Amino acid sequence: MMYLMIAAGLFLLFVGGEALVRGSVSVARKLNISELVIGLTLVGFGTSVPELVTSLQAVGQGAVGISIGNVVGSNIANVLLVLAIAVILSPIIVHPNVIMRDGLFMLGATGLLCALIWFDQFSRISGFLMLAVLIGYLVLSIVLDQRRQDGTAQMHKEEGEVVDAQYGLVVGIVIAIAGLAGVVLGANLLVEGSVTLARQIGISETVIGLTIVAIGTSLPELATSVVAAFRKKADVALGNVIGSNLFNILGILGITALVQPFSVRGDASAEAMAGGEPVSLISSVDIGALVLSVALLFLFALTGRKLARWEGAVLLLGYVLYMGLTFDLIPVPAIFPNG
Repeated sequence: MMYLMIAAGLFLLFVGGEALVRGSVSVARKLNISELVIGLTLVGFGTSVPELVTSLQAVGQGAVGISIGNVVGSNIANVLLVLAIAVILSPIIVHPNVIMRDGLFMLGATGLLCALIWFDQFSRISGFLMLAVLIGYLVLSIVLDQRRQDGTAQMHKEEGEVVDAQYGLVVGIVIAIAGLAGVVLGANLLVEGSVTLARQIGISETVIGLTIVAIGTSLPELATSVVAAFRKKADVALGNVIGSNLFNILGILGITALVQPFSVRGDASAEAMAGGEPVSLISSVDIGALVLSVALLFLFALTGRKLARWEGAVLLLGYVLYMGLTFDLIPVPAIFPNG
């Protein structure tokens, strides 16, 4: 039964997420909102809604490991899995402005996430500040893109254009609402099934969040990136991944902490205890994979200003190695005292 719940949850998250994005984009176009604004906001936020609802559901049920693991795992999967597949399908020419503006902002957000995990500071104040930073980034990006009309602006515009949605105002609203309902139901099924699975087979909820849940909630990003690659707009995949990672950190964790503050070390369960002391649910391996994914993205993007197929293969290999470490198929010594 739990496997059926997980499968149904993943299916509803994917279908619901796609419907929510397409319905919202269709409504925005009928309201004459520019493709640039659509790409920066609706596409980026829409593909992150499955992560948002899942994280809120998980924290609400006390499964903090699934919630934080979902965000960290999704960001790792976005670069090492989603972007890797897109690059293998179609190499990406990287515009310098994209990586130097949006990329550096993602780097800063990733550093902020690592600090929040290390110091365990997911309070309402932190949530408010993260949301404020996200809104500031969106406003600044829209203003700069409208003024400069450079490569970054073109990429954001193409992010909106790659979504095929022309349903009309009323139909678009209905599709968006139905999609949101599907995401909520899917997230509930996925969280309940994942918690049951973790307890029955003896794997921590955090590992389930980092893997099954994270990959499942990253399916909308994967679908968007694959479509963009086949349409020879592979640079959209890069923008989609950067935008999604920003929304995951600043938006999802920001909203989650604002609604219900949580601790990544406060759980007294077996998975969070070591020597009688609570430790971080996110291990040094997870932090290392997160940092390495961003570092590899910058390294490959800045050397040659192109993401080649072999670099995509390296990213994908990195994800395979990370999965091996996560499931203890590859031994690794403890590096940091927090886990």
